[in-house]
Amino acid sequence: MKTEILLLFTACSMSIFFCALLIPFLKKKKAGQYILGYVEEHKNKSGTPTMGGLGFVAAAAVTAAIFGLLRERRLAVILAFGVAFTLVGFLDDYIKFRYQRNLGLRAWQKTAFQLAVSLLAGLFCYTNGYSVLYIPFFGNVDIGLWIVPLAVLVFVATVNSVNLTDGLDGLAASVSFWYFGAFALLLFLQGQNKDIVDFALILCGVLAGYLVFNTNKASVFMGDTGSLGLGGFAASIAMLSGNVLFIPLIGIMFVVSSISVILQVIYYKKTKRRIFLMAPLHHHFQKKGYTESKIVYMYSLITVAAGLLAVSFV
Repeated sequence: MKTEILLLFTACSMSIFFCALLIPFLKKKKAGQYILGYVEEHKNKSGTPTMGGLGFVAAAAVTAAIFGLLRERRLAVILAFGVAFTLVGFLDDYIKFRYQRNLGLRAWQKTAFQLAVSLLAGLFCYTNGYSVLYIPFFGNVDIGLWIVPLAVLVFVATVNSVNLTDGLDGLAASVSFWYFGAFALLLFLQGQNKDIVDFALILCGVLAGYLVFNTNKASVFMGDTGSLGLGGFAASIAMLSGNVLFIPLIGIMFVVSSISVILQVIYYKKTKRRIFLMAPLHHHFQKKGYTESKIVYMYSLITVAAGLLAVSFV
């Protein structure tokens, strides 16, 4: 327990330190967020520094190195895939910043990068014996080569779902904090993934530190740099611990964000009308007059409840 507390404290401190250094640098470089004109409620956020994800991802890597976790091959791979998606997000953010526009990587470019990393993840799982899934009430099942397409689906879906949830101050970071906390508890109760438990706690710590700067009104945004990185970590932890089937439950609010966008697009194309005032769903609630803080609280509360339900299956 002392080690876990020290992990959390170190990770949080590192994140605060890196973010405090990063924000002035981003301001100096004028790496501000371009705000879409039709998001009326966000007009006063234009110019807020973005790419803050660099701070907490760096803090996670440094903390893991300090505690010697990267000597574990599985942890090094989880970090590598998380960093790979962070770099995809960074490239997307950098193009937006460099050319002062909302479009970064084109959709096909972003998809190609994501598929490439996801395929590598799937092949790693297959060739290194991480093709076993834990199925509640049934136990462990080895799906063999099917782990490859499953990994591609899980990584792409999770990464983009976390990305879609990043739309309000503190939203993606808060939901991710409780997501990783729930996974840490789940893995601890399973008793077979001590290394991943520690890394999940590190991610909780760095997000807690980042939220010092990201709660409303945010002084920095994580950007695609942070949201794609978090999605990569979320998928990696689940895949390499055999708990991928818990992602839709513990990450229910990530799922809701994606489904709300998919339904909105399909319905609009068929009827030229909208189901929601705006998608993803958190923007619908914002249009309804709910404050950002209240929406973040409700998303977090539902994630906590879903996490507690998930651990009841262990």
